[in-house]
Amino acid sequence: MPTTSPARIDDDLYASARLAGEVQSRSTSQQVVHWARIGREIEASAAISQKEIAEVLAGSRSYDGLNAREQALVRAEWSVRMDELRAALNFAQEFAAEGTRWVELDDGGAVVERSSEPARSGKAAGASGKTAGPKGTKGKAAAPKARTRSVA
Repeated sequence: MPTTSPARIDDDLYASARLAGEVQSRSTSQQVVHWARIGREIEASAAISQKEIAEVLAGSRSYDGLNAREQALVRAEWSVRMDELRAALNFAQEFAAEGTRWVELDDGGAVVERSSEPARSGKAAGASGKTAGPKGTKGKAAAPKARTRSVA
């Protein structure tokens, strides 16, 4: 019988393993072991160059020079990195801290202008109460130009 040792893993990996394990009819622990075995085999594989993958991820080598397996690994890593970046974004908080107005969709799909100004005349804090529609729409305010931020 194989022996086991406890190991600490971060909450995100644990949650991902739990979800993937449910789909594959594995326990969370079995899913983590499965992924570890895959990683071990990839690192030992002569068909996949860990050095080339690391160079592509660092931006010093072309993705197009990798074989299909290596490209799949790079895409998976890029996906993880993008998910982490998206999870860290909170433009509403940033805009409010800067005192910048912004627009977003409410739960009903209507465009709502927001700001960090205190609520006036009983309106909800942070919402101007204006909905934006096409230019020239009676009774509706035109949407301000959208502000974007790049994430590097």
